[in-house]
Amino acid sequence: MADKKSTMDAEVRKAHGLIMIGRGRSNHWVVMDGPERFQGAGAGARPMELLLISLAGCTGMDVISLLHKMRVKYDDMRVTVESKREEEHPKVYTDIVLHYHFYGRGLPMDKLEKAVRLSQERYCPITAMLKDSVKLSYDIIVHEDEETEG
Repeated sequence: MADKKSTMDAEVRKAHGLIMIGRGRSNHWVVMDGPERFQGAGAGARPMELLLISLAGCTGMDVISLLHKMRVKYDDMRVTVESKREEEHPKVYTDIVLHYHFYGRGLPMDKLEKAVRLSQERYCPITAMLKDSVKLSYDIIVHEDEETEG
């Protein structure tokens, strides 16, 4: 590996059956498992789910940070994800749509759009890795009169 590039190391261990536990440098363990029809126990997220969660988390953190720098006040923010996969193995994602939900009144749409665009085009490394292999798109939804749940 080149010395000038940052690295991210990880390990994954077999726990039981198909249950795997993995951790990266942060030393936080994540549980993964497969479906019961393949001898899984339903004890953790599927690896492909974690990819979508990682994508939403990566871009979500970017957007939160950028809106903070822009001094945008909002009540809540969420990213939901819709996806389509190939029906045949290796069943890769073909389409991923990110829905950015913002809650609050009088939110500056231009700043929301700028933060999301910067995350998608410049900052989120997961987006950068996926954009050449899957159709990625997004939209922004503002909820002015709705309260968030839990």
